[in-house]
Amino acid sequence: MSKHAFCFIVRMCASSYMNLFVMESEFEELKKIVLKCNACELSKTRNNVVFGDGNPNGKIMCIGEGPGYYEDMSGRAFVGKSGKLLDKIFEASGFSRNEHIFIGNIVKCRPPENRDPKPIERETCLPFLLKQIELIDPKIIILLGATALKGLIDPNASITRLRGSWIEWNGRLVMPTYHPSALLRNPKLKRDVWEDFKAVIDKYREVVDPKHFCKNH
Repeated sequence: MSKHAFCFIVRMCASSYMNLFVMESEFEELKKIVLKCNACELSKTRNNVVFGDGNPNGKIMCIGEGPGYYEDMSGRAFVGKSGKLLDKIFEASGFSRNEHIFIGNIVKCRPPENRDPKPIERETCLPFLLKQIELIDPKIIILLGATALKGLIDPNASITRLRGSWIEWNGRLVMPTYHPSALLRNPKLKRDVWEDFKAVIDKYREVVDPKHFCKNH
């Protein structure tokens, strides 16, 4: 290898590390701001802000509706029954929170009695989510359920009509699918969700890692 080529590689590596450092620094600053947020009524009834969970350097971002009881108590995303089912789906797909995925929500505070977030609550919290997406820069976004689809893509969108179909949004690939809680209520939907995740596996191999291993697909 020539000296010129070696110096070029060193500069490229240094630039990559610097970009990663800047992203992580901005991500932590954003987290500090979000954890102190009291911009909407949900801040008055929450126990904890749920900023998100997983690897912010992962190439997949999952977006749900909002925290439930267990998430509100722990400050972590998807740790209740729905979260355990979601982790099983990740595992079956060869993915994990620690390596491949960051999980966020349309709103970061629990709506009382797990009601749907109000439009004003979604609108108030959306800039935080958009900034997370910008910093994480995922190749693939998975929208879990109707609220995530309506909140990010189109308030009139139908999850039953659009699930399983790729949507291009702001230069990113988006896959809507059912929320894990819907699967708990109706186990017959598990087949549809698995088909959606097989499409995600195929796309991940196409745009991120051709060697991604999944024993089930």
